[in-house]
Amino acid sequence: MSSQLSSLLTQTIGTFSISAILSAAVTLLICLVVVRVLLKLTRKLLAGSKLDQRVQKYILAGIRLLLYIVTALIVADCLHINMTSLVALLSVGSLGITLAAEDILGNVAGGLVILSSHPFAIGDFVEVSGTSGTVDEISLNHTKLVTPDGLMVMLPNKELASSRMTNYTVLGRRRVTRKITASYDAPTETVKAACRQALEATENVLEDPAPSIYLTEYGSSSIEYTVYCWATVEHYWQVHFDLNEHLRTAFAQNGVEMTYDHLNVHLVEKHS
Repeated sequence: MSSQLSSLLTQTIGTFSISAILSAAVTLLICLVVVRVLLKLTRKLLAGSKLDQRVQKYILAGIRLLLYIVTALIVADCLHINMTSLVALLSVGSLGITLAAEDILGNVAGGLVILSSHPFAIGDFVEVSGTSGTVDEISLNHTKLVTPDGLMVMLPNKELASSRMTNYTVLGRRRVTRKITASYDAPTETVKAACRQALEATENVLEDPAPSIYLTEYGSSSIEYTVYCWATVEHYWQVHFDLNEHLRTAFAQNGVEMTYDHLNVHLVEKHS
């Protein structure tokens, strides 16, 4: 019986012996069980991390692919397949693919950095490389921004990850800054009183931090004042433009005339 079994195991199917095929099948079964256990453990570890769900998905897919490749190599070794030439071929192929897809891989790496570090999220208003807009979509390759004038701009993640980026939304508030210039004949307190009145008339200005008015520069023919106030992100542009209108009204009510000279606002006190 044992001699018959030994004889059966030495039989070949093609170039593979039955014993090698059985050994490969058992090895494959064990490897699949190990892969399943490792993937389950990886899911638990990723679930307990603070990584973005999309990053977790990509990491899990990469680990799964790597484990299946290792499994294939182990099974091939059980079948006594010479893997030297195959590994060399895969190495050359992967090098060619890497060189051909350098920019794509750079964008993918940038996408993983963005998704893991969370510099911005969907709906944030950001400015990067001279382009500003609301984040509409974040993928591994590109990030889509919708600009204030209604344009869709696609920025490569490689550029986003390596460039200076300003997020105007993440802190929940933005500072409104208005610079005005007044004649030396206009008393400082008159100008500041007009600015305070304009601030009080403007809705949705935050009380904390409190608005402030400063004399910021002495020019050759005028004095520059800067008005600072804060608004929530959703009310920023409303406050920005409303303050302009209320400044004009407040100046008129305080007996200060607003004139324009080379696109600079000059305030001159009226004399009766």
